[in-house]
Amino acid sequence: MANQQTQRSEMQHRRTGHRHDRWLITIGTFKILEGVLFVLLGLGVVRLLHRDIGDMLLRTALALRIDPESHFVNLLLDKVQLLTPHKMRLISAGIFLKAGLDFVEGIGLALEKTWAEWLTIGLTASFLPWEIFEIIRHFTWVKVGITLLNVLVLVYLLWVQQLRLRAHHRAH
Repeated sequence: MANQQTQRSEMQHRRTGHRHDRWLITIGTFKILEGVLFVLLGLGVVRLLHRDIGDMLLRTALALRIDPESHFVNLLLDKVQLLTPHKMRLISAGIFLKAGLDFVEGIGLALEKTWAEWLTIGLTASFLPWEIFEIIRHFTWVKVGITLLNVLVLVYLLWVQQLRLRAHHRAH
C-alpha cells in the first residue's frame, strides 16, 4: 500500500515536475485549525454581547468554589465593567478578522501558493516584536514555545523562498 502511494507520488512528480511540500501543507493545516479556533472564540464573544458578564463571572466563581470577594475575582469584575457592547463588537470583529487571515494563509499554504508564503512571512515577522515584548513583560514557557514555533515557521518559509529564487535564477 505504501509502495503504491510512493509510486503514485513519483509519477505525479515526473508528470508535473513538482513534489508536494509536507511542511507547507502542515503549516497550512495548523493555520486553518487556528482559524476555526478563532471563529469559535468570536462566536463566544458575540454570545456574550447582551449578557451580564459580571453576573456570569460571579456565578462561575461560586461554581468553582472561588471566593467571590477575592482580589482576583474583583480584578476581573473591574475589567469586565469596562466592556461596553461597542467594545465587544470591536473585539469580535478583530477576532473574526484574525480568523479570516488564518483561513487565507492556511488554504494558500496548503495549496502551496507563493503569495500565501509571503503573506505568512509578513504577518509572522510583524508580530514577533510584540511576542518578544510579551515574553519580557510576563515570562511563561508557553509564550516562549509559541514564539519559537513562529520563528521556525518564519525561517522555514524564508528558506523555501530562497530555494525557489535560486531555482528561478538557474532556469533563466
